[in-house]
Amino acid sequence: MTVESSEPVGSLAVALAHAARLLEARPALAVEQAQEILAAIPGQPDAMRLLARAQWAVGDADAAVATLRQRTKADPRDAAAWRLLADLLQALGDSAGADSAHLSAVEAGVNDPLLAQAALALRADRLAPAEAALRERLKAEPTDVAAIRMLAEVAARLGRYEDSGNLLARCLELSPGFHEARRAYAQVLMRHERPLEALAEAKQLMAIDARSANHVMLMASIQARLGDHATAIGLYEDLLARYPRQPKGWMSYGHVLKTVGRRADAVAAYRQALEQAPQLGEVWWSLANLKTHRFTPADIALMQGQLARDDLGEEDRLHLDFALAKALEDDGDFAAAFAEYAKGNAIRHAQLRYPADEISDQVARTRRLFTPDFLAARRGLGAPAPDPIFIVGLPRAGSTLVEQILASHSAVEGTMELPDMLAIVRRLDRTAESSKRGAYPESVADLGPLELASLGEDYLEHTRIHRHTERPLFIDKLPNNWLHVGLIQLILPNATIIDARRHPLGCCLSGFKQHFALGQAFSYDLVSIGRYYRDYVELMAHFDAVSPGKVHRVNYERMVADTEGEVRALLDHVGLPFEDGCLRFWTNDRAVRTASSEQVRQPIFDDAVDHWRNFEPWLDPLKSALGPVLDAYPDAPEEF
Repeated sequence: MTVESSEPVGSLAVALAHAARLLEARPALAVEQAQEILAAIPGQPDAMRLLARAQWAVGDADAAVATLRQRTKADPRDAAAWRLLADLLQALGDSAGADSAHLSAVEAGVNDPLLAQAALALRADRLAPAEAALRERLKAEPTDVAAIRMLAEVAARLGRYEDSGNLLARCLELSPGFHEARRAYAQVLMRHERPLEALAEAKQLMAIDARSANHVMLMASIQARLGDHATAIGLYEDLLARYPRQPKGWMSYGHVLKTVGRRADAVAAYRQALEQAPQLGEVWWSLANLKTHRFTPADIALMQGQLARDDLGEEDRLHLDFALAKALEDDGDFAAAFAEYAKGNAIRHAQLRYPADEISDQVARTRRLFTPDFLAARRGLGAPAPDPIFIVGLPRAGSTLVEQILASHSAVEGTMELPDMLAIVRRLDRTAESSKRGAYPESVADLGPLELASLGEDYLEHTRIHRHTERPLFIDKLPNNWLHVGLIQLILPNATIIDARRHPLGCCLSGFKQHFALGQAFSYDLVSIGRYYRDYVELMAHFDAVSPGKVHRVNYERMVADTEGEVRALLDHVGLPFEDGCLRFWTNDRAVRTASSEQVRQPIFDDAVDHWRNFEPWLDPLKSALGPVLDAYPDAPEEF
């Protein structure tokens, strides 16, 4: 169907409708049809947006973005083109570009000067004036969903994720069809470790458009978080078959493949992402984070070239620093490797601002609260189920190895690092703020028998979604739960607690070399991680004294030296009979999400025991921060 420029508007509408119908089944023809329209009517807005959608559908992402940039340059007031551009950039992994396009869409779509002012401030990352303008706008128009959505963005950038979630929920209450707000709300729910609620939001988006790249990637990430890796893999494979130019999609697909043990396929997916976007630092780090992958000289040169770019963002830079450091370390250039680790850590340390004094204060307050008399007065309370096995300690201390050994027993299910105990702690903190109770942990003293039992039952109920077998026991491997060993004893008195511990220098250096996907703010500075390790040992020594025998300690070095003896002692503590499968843990094909996923799919090796000695010339700040803990390992210092 040919459209001449002299044809009436009705003919144009017919041609556009015909091209739109071709989009789903025959996108290549839709591209031709849109181009015919534009040849006859250059710059026609609907045809340009349609052409971009068709180009995207045939996998030509660069052409789709170029078409939309041409359109928005010709008419910066085309809000629909800006929104479409934002969606495509988000799907391509350009979050900063997507945010900028979304703000341009807001500017284009509203006439209110305060919203335009806020959008300009947000674009420049000037959060204070943006927030002031938005609050002024909302005083006059409390139900302005565009202003509420932008204020939620401000809150998210400031790290006030609960505020951001509340604002987005208000957006959807006022405007259920505000799909961008719904997607952002689902992402905030995921950040708050509320995947079931995020899943409900994602299902609504999929019901609207199940072929949207953004909707599919959101759904796949949620399914992976819930442990349904087969569904996640299927979603990614379908998406990448339709839209192959998706570097962030290939990366996320690689993450899930790694989790289920498909290492070669994961590497291939990561490599595909790098072919499309070699500046994506997270992909380079994902390869390094396999621990068993070796980079080539060409890889090292390419990483160094990307780091030399002036336009490289902070996130890409720090990931590349960590990845390059791992490559240099594997080549034996430890001085250069440490320099790169230090660069990456410095960036993240400045971003996260670890509150070391607050952790030390919480440890001191916990020790004062949990006395032998305090625990004895509450003995027998809480939920009686023996199901959970908590593995606590520091990351990179061998906790994944302990988990894999236990999960190879017929009575134990391995899950993941579960957020549910931290959610209970946050709830106790919120309750303290809205009542006369003291802050956590002091607020625990005011909990009666019914409340303690209710919290334990809540934990069991909320973790049920992660249990996919009928095995009676399950593992919660969140290391940071060491701070809450006292609370665990009160609300789940029959739960098992295992402390996975490793030599202070080996453990802390390994954490310093690791970029974590989320949290662990203490690990990006040698002094901070040394203080954290010391706080941890202090609290665990306290519980050894006030509730002897409750916590079973597994020393990594002893596990390596005498695996069978340590495994038998571990199973005795859990109350399980010995099974040979626990000594062949590397044959267990369960999904493993942590940084040690590839290492626990091999027999135990002793290479890592003294690996820290390669970096000893640079560890003096760490040694000073550890103090007596270092000399006393593997036993707790007497002063604690």
